[in-house]
Amino acid sequence: MKTASLLLAGVLCAGLFSAVAADETEAGPKGGRILEKTNPKAEFLVEKDRTVSINFYDATGKPVSPANQSVTVIADGKEGKQKIEFEKKGNALVGKTKLPEGDANNVVVQLKQTADAKPQNYRFKADLSNCGGCKRAEYACACH
Repeated sequence: MKTASLLLAGVLCAGLFSAVAADETEAGPKGGRILEKTNPKAEFLVEKDRTVSINFYDATGKPVSPANQSVTVIADGKEGKQKIEFEKKGNALVGKTKLPEGDANNVVVQLKQTADAKPQNYRFKADLSNCGGCKRAEYACACH
């Protein structure tokens, strides 16, 4: 009986460790969140005026201009879901509307690398409160 209990405890701990490790966030150069498995690397950033921008970086971390990428963000705030469309401005894709009010909106970022590519979906809470450790917004916290 003790062996089964210890085995169960070990499996639960391993599952918990995996869940924590999966929540690691890579911090972006501008203070945003790097979206995983993108090429070029894409950084999700909520600006001070609540607009969202997506910045791109090559393998060395240098900014690159978006080429054929397209982005849509669906934000779920207190007032319901809001779809944010993006347009190219300078070296970034910038939302045409602002993130809904509130410090924490659940967001789905849909990124397409090319017009005919399958979209990559990223789901997370865009928590704008500051982390006490790294001083970044919680959605981009790299302290974990």
